[in-house]
Amino acid sequence: MKKILTREEIDALLSDVAEGRIDPEKELAKERGGVANYDLFNTMTHKGMMPNLDIVYDSFIRSYRVTMSNRLRRIVEIKKVGARPFKFDDFLKSLPSPVCMGIYKIDPLKGAAMLAMDSKLVFAIMDSILGGTGTPRVPESNRLFTSIELRIMQKIVKDALLDMEKAWAPLHATKMSLLRMEMNPRLVNLVPPEYHVVTMQLEIQIENTRGTMVFAVPYMTVEPIREKLKNGVQFDLVAVDPKWSYRLSTELAEAPLEITVEMGNTMITLQELMNLAQGDTIMLDKDCRSELVVKVGGISKFLGAPGVRGGNKAVQITGIIKREDESE
Repeated sequence: MKKILTREEIDALLSDVAEGRIDPEKELAKERGGVANYDLFNTMTHKGMMPNLDIVYDSFIRSYRVTMSNRLRRIVEIKKVGARPFKFDDFLKSLPSPVCMGIYKIDPLKGAAMLAMDSKLVFAIMDSILGGTGTPRVPESNRLFTSIELRIMQKIVKDALLDMEKAWAPLHATKMSLLRMEMNPRLVNLVPPEYHVVTMQLEIQIENTRGTMVFAVPYMTVEPIREKLKNGVQFDLVAVDPKWSYRLSTELAEAPLEITVEMGNTMITLQELMNLAQGDTIMLDKDCRSELVVKVGGISKFLGAPGVRGGNKAVQITGIIKREDESE
């Protein structure tokens, strides 16, 4: 017995058809086993994420955190929010208003890419560079950025592109050059509206202010190096965090070391040791004019001559003791 739809189910079905949520032709084609339309631009294969591309952004984050902290003289933290594909037209619609965009070229790959920053991030950068209080005020009127603000942001974008070049280097040698700055998404035409872009959203925190930076790279731009990403690339060259290396070298340079000067050696018996008293003299195996061994952390490193300087006993370095495995 065939199922009879209720009045409510019929109304819901007609509503879905009217609003485009159900396509009658596709549903009938499924029942008949016929042919359905196939959208090449909406296939999961086309809009699938690039494997291992997030490793490039991890390397970028490590470098750019240091670069931006040095530029702003403020503590900057960066973390990934997520990567996802978009139709280019949908991506432009998702951008906030106003938005600061940098259009750049990735040579030798074809096409151009985009870096976008929201107004919170832009005004936080302006506040830091221009000597603000650290709590930027975002205009409620959503005004467009001034030419001075765009010129300053141009330098910030160029800093980001230099660090992005370094992040891409182990995968594919590139030269990234800024083409122009833009505020109106309607004037940006990287690819046709139906083409897909691969995006990565980053959250940047400058002290107590959080903003968003988004990279958008056309799928057709990175598709030629897809196999390199699939096969895996050694990113050891960029695996070291520059900030961590700087702190480590600084701390090591300040590490205290114990230096001792060995005056000489001798051998005595236990009985002689027990009979020692105040005023006794112990004869050493070295002449008073011979060089002394200077030890650093208990390891013999230098030869020195004893003396007095400023009323204090001192030793003057006269030579370096080389290990057997060191070349002369």
